[in-house]
Amino acid sequence: MSKFANPTKVTTGPNTRFSYANVWDPKSINGGTPKYSVSLIIPKSDTATVNKIKAAIEAAYEDGQGKLKGNGRSVPALSALKIPLRDGDIERPDDEAYADSYFINANSTTAPGIVDAKCQPLLERSEVYSGVYGRASVSFYAFNTNGNKGIAAGLCNLQKLRDGEPLGGKSRPEDDFGTYDDEDFLS
Repeated sequence: MSKFANPTKVTTGPNTRFSYANVWDPKSINGGTPKYSVSLIIPKSDTATVNKIKAAIEAAYEDGQGKLKGNGRSVPALSALKIPLRDGDIERPDDEAYADSYFINANSTTAPGIVDAKCQPLLERSEVYSGVYGRASVSFYAFNTNGNKGIAAGLCNLQKLRDGEPLGGKSRPEDDFGTYDDEDFLS
C-alpha cells in the first residue's frame, strides 16, 4: 500500500457479497443520471472491514466539513447525517441474504474495473451477478444536495473471488438443466 493512502477509501474483505449488481450497464433511477451500482453485503463478523468503513466515513466527514455546512452556521453532527453503512437485520429483516450483516449501496457514473481472483479482467457478464462473493474498493465522500446531507459511497472497482447462490430468485442455467446425456428421454 502507498504511504499516501487515501483515508476515505476502503477495500472490503473477501466475504463481501454483491447484491443488486448493476455493474455492466449504468441504470437510471427515477430519471436521474444513469449509474453503475451494487449493494455490498458485509458480514458483521468481518470487524476489520467494518472498522475500516467507520474510519473512512469519519474521514469523509472531516474532509467534507465545508460542503456539509453549506449555507448554515454549523456543520451537523455525523450522527444526524445519512451514512452509507446500514444494518441488514434492521433495514432488511425479511431478507436472509442481509441477516447478521451490514450493507453499503455504492454507485458511480463511470464503470467499475472488474477482475477475477488473479486480477485478470472479467469480460463475461455472467461471471458477476447478484450473489457472487468478492472484494470491492469504495470511496466515501460528503454530499449536500437539495437539502439532503450525508456521506455517500462511490463504487471504484470489484474483484470476484467465488461464486455464490444467485440472489433475487433467478436460477443459473447449469442448475436448471442437467447435461443432455443425464436425461433418459425414453422413460
